[in-house]
Amino acid sequence: MPSSAYDPACLPDLLPLYYRRLFPFAQYYRWLNYGGVQKNYFQNREFSFTLKDDIYVRYQSFSSQSELEKEMQKMNPYKIDIGAVYSHRPNQHNTVKSGSFQALEKELVFDIDMTDYDDVRSCCSAADICSKCWTLMTIAIRILDRALRRDFGFHHLLWVYSGRRGVHCWVCDEAARKLSAAARSAVAEYLSLIKGGEETVKKVMLTDPIHPFIRESLEVVKHYFPQYALQDQNILGRKESEEKVLALVPEDVKKELQEIFQEERNPERRWRHIEVQAKKKQQTAKKRQYFEKEIMLQYCYPRLDVNVSKGVNHLLKSPFSVHPKTGRISVPIDLTDVDKFDPFAVPTISLICEELDRPKADEDEAKSEDTKGKENEQDSTEKRKIRDYKRTSLAKYVKYFDQFLAGMADSWKGKLLKQSDLQKEF
Repeated sequence: MPSSAYDPACLPDLLPLYYRRLFPFAQYYRWLNYGGVQKNYFQNREFSFTLKDDIYVRYQSFSSQSELEKEMQKMNPYKIDIGAVYSHRPNQHNTVKSGSFQALEKELVFDIDMTDYDDVRSCCSAADICSKCWTLMTIAIRILDRALRRDFGFHHLLWVYSGRRGVHCWVCDEAARKLSAAARSAVAEYLSLIKGGEETVKKVMLTDPIHPFIRESLEVVKHYFPQYALQDQNILGRKESEEKVLALVPEDVKKELQEIFQEERNPERRWRHIEVQAKKKQQTAKKRQYFEKEIMLQYCYPRLDVNVSKGVNHLLKSPFSVHPKTGRISVPIDLTDVDKFDPFAVPTISLICEELDRPKADEDEAKSEDTKGKENEQDSTEKRKIRDYKRTSLAKYVKYFDQFLAGMADSWKGKLLKQSDLQKEF
């Protein structure tokens, strides 16, 4: 747990320090410039800032990393959102002929929010989270990441903690960025399984044969279901939650299970009875039923906001933005160890600003390096910035971002080499 308690009242004092010394502008620009392969790609990108007192400023755009830095250090946004790449500079959209200002490209994005799981978690509700229900985010990452890579062939996925109660996925492949609204909608629908609102009792309906994607997803769910649903959420240990589960099985099976449950109180053994009944039903019923699998999926499968994914011009909170209520930084997630990601261990802005004041063992060595030779002012500033975030808990998350960018750089180099070869031919 971070030692430095966060006080939202201190945010106006902390943000100038964060944007001046800690925000990873160099990596951020490298990401959104995509190697400079496409002309004006960064310049035509929309940024939106939420300032103090909920002042909302849309259609911000910047010609360079330096201009972005200066403006963010001047405005000190409470929240940063990233939008589409437009046909024209977004900050000049009022001067463009009506109808010609169009959103052309954007990363394919997914937003998974814990509030959408309130009907299947008993430990928390609304914006609250705990380690028990965070398992749902781990499951979502595992299922969606596998499907986006294997079923759709995408490679460059950036998973980011929102700073409070959810996760975002940025699919950054060129093919993903160029998808139309209809294609984005098709991908999101393919990945959506939970159907219906609060009034809908049964939200998952499987057909025979089960689609290979759902089978793969079930393997992930089966791994987490006993701990998450049976133990942490105790879905078969309390009368009210037990009735919710039994509402998802056929009526004749429900009656049989109710009788069994009068004698059997252990949640794990109760679940085994449900599985036994499902097997029996599959052997006797004319139409194959998978109600035990439907229950598992209803309680654990990712819940997507399809509207976020299908709109090319939809804004999404930026990585490394600060969450004003929790103070936590919206950081990249290490996919190689996703089970160990702890949202409560993510540094707050107050913690990393406090860490800047703590002397480190390598401080003197770094100072002596600064005095060697005559470096120009820009190099010196860049070195100081790099050293500053490396002195804080933010360092490992910037490292994950660097690793993601290194993977993307190969695709940029390939594109740039092709372009240079074509130019030589002419």
